Amino acid sequence: MTHNSSASAADRPLIALAMGDPAGISPELTARLAVDPQVNAAARLVIIGDRRVFDEGARTAGLSPELVDTTLEALKAGAPDQVAFVDLGHLSLDEVEQGVPSLAGGTFCSRNFNEALALAGDGHVDAVCFTPFNKQAMRYANPDYDDEIRFVARAIGFKGKAREFNILDNIWNARVTSHIPLSQVAASLNENSILEEIALTQQCLTQSGIETPRIAVAGLNPHAGDGGNFGREEIEIIEPAVAKARDRGWAVEGPFPADTVFLRAPREGYHAVLTMYHDQGQIAMKLMGFDSGVTMLGGFPFPVCTPAHGTAYDIAGQGIADIGASRQALLLAARMAARLQHAAA
Repeated sequence: MTHNSSASAADRPLIALAMGDPAGISPELTARLAVDPQVNAAARLVIIGDRRVFDEGARTAGLSPELVDTTLEALKAGAPDQVAFVDLGHLSLDEVEQGVPSLAGGTFCSRNFNEALALAGDGHVDAVCFTPFNKQAMRYANPDYDDEIRFVARAIGFKGKAREFNILDNIWNARVTSHIPLSQVAASLNENSILEEIALTQQCLTQSGIETPRIAVAGLNPHAGDGGNFGREEIEIIEPAVAKARDRGWAVEGPFPADTVFLRAPREGYHAVLTMYHDQGQIAMKLMGFDSGVTMLGGFPFPVCTPAHGTAYDIAGQGIADIGASRQALLLAARMAARLQHAAA
């Protein structure tokens, strides 16, 4: 679904935007998103955080956004048409030092994110986005914190299959294994796990508006195993999974050598590359565009999106943060939420 500035409020999905790490560029990015015309044409925003932190971000950006104050309880009865702000009043500026991860910063992010997820889980907003977190700060506040996937699942009591996708220039990167030691990757691969990731990739691409997704699958070993000379995972595990996916009518091909699959994808019209482990795809994607990629957490009942870059402590407070990836994250969330709304109608 395409939205424009004349679209009514009811036509624009409601997105909860959780403020990220206050010691980095997240406050500035949040302020820039609040006044971005593309974002506001595609979605209604409700920002969750602390107004003092937001206002400091706005000063850094040289902006004076006009926001409507609301509360979590009021949102449950309906959201205003304009950009709204829920001030949790839980962080003063003297509690954090710019460029330094802290317990206070991690607690701030965690509360904002939890409240946004609760709203989405209860059906009061259509999607959740967040400006970047700092993993060290998040671990200070949540000692068992691994990643956002587990955080979201725990927050909403989700027991299904979810996975992180990275998106850059219309190429999606999905992966079969993620945050595990490299020494465990080969043993973690099996035909079913690969087929499950293909299915989730197919589902999320379709929800994003791609009617007939094309998915390229990477091999595990050098030269995709070279016919078994460098390993048999391609022959015994990956190829059978690809064949089963094709039997379901999906446009899936591979396995292709991992060192060329990201060159092949845009040239040959693939929408996604499924890699076998984290860095196999992340290195390629970040070389292609570190500052402009989007991370989407797929498989949950609602879209969850964020820019793929980090908190950029080195440029915090300088007023030079690039909004590009954050804007694309919100626009993707809006497209996916709109299609989910249409499918449910």
